[in-house]
Amino acid sequence: MVIDVGRCVGCYNCFLACRDEHAGNDHTPVAVAQPESGHRWIDIHVREQGSFPVLRVSYTPVPCLHCQDAPCMSAARDGAIRRRADGIVLIDPNKATGQRGLVEACPYGAIYWNKSANTAQKCTFCAHLLDQSWKQPRCVEVCPTQALIFGDLEDPTSEVAKQAAMATIEDLRPDFHARPLVRYLNLPTTLVTGEVVLADQPDLPAPGIQVTVRRDAEVRAVTTDSYGDFEFKGLTSKQQYLLLLDHPGYAPRELKFSTSADVNLGAIILERL
Repeated sequence: MVIDVGRCVGCYNCFLACRDEHAGNDHTPVAVAQPESGHRWIDIHVREQGSFPVLRVSYTPVPCLHCQDAPCMSAARDGAIRRRADGIVLIDPNKATGQRGLVEACPYGAIYWNKSANTAQKCTFCAHLLDQSWKQPRCVEVCPTQALIFGDLEDPTSEVAKQAAMATIEDLRPDFHARPLVRYLNLPTTLVTGEVVLADQPDLPAPGIQVTVRRDAEVRAVTTDSYGDFEFKGLTSKQQYLLLLDHPGYAPRELKFSTSADVNLGAIILERL
């Protein structure tokens, strides 16, 4: 699966479809019924960035990532977790009985404990439906913006294989070294915002002014919008950058900032020469 965070609008259709398919419905041996509450087999991580008046919200769907180096498999006893030939990682609801440690074994927090069934559970990619010749899980089926892309990575003509071949594709939390089979496009990055104000026209917006940031050989440039605002996404985190403003007829400005967190540089005033 490839998840394009840039397309996700936070409608929660994927979560609701998962609940509809699994809550109260027994799909043994793939999974016993999901409880009526408490489980989020596809969770939506909401990230708010920026500060007034420039605010951004991103939504990152997180199911089980079906990792190739799955920590949960290493923690499981008696073959409680297995990987199918198609790559899907499944928890055997009977063999996982009493193994509550499986919940803590997942670094992504994608495994849940079913108290009534005394077993661990998680997203199965709707394997019971795929075994009935369905082409995709319920969450993918209902996504109105096609933010979730599912298919066969070994088929080079499939959309998911094409997406996975893109240089911009990323792992969620690569520091976990889990090699997940669910990967991402447009994950939220540090947001840098600001506003350009012309000192001789303080009550008017300053559109179309080029703003440049530089770090060693890395150079990025944007122009201010119709309100005089600008923003940068995708800058390397935890680095020092230099912001440059050089607008004809105005004194140039330079500012230093760090991308250790989201940055609002506020109003940057350009003085007339």
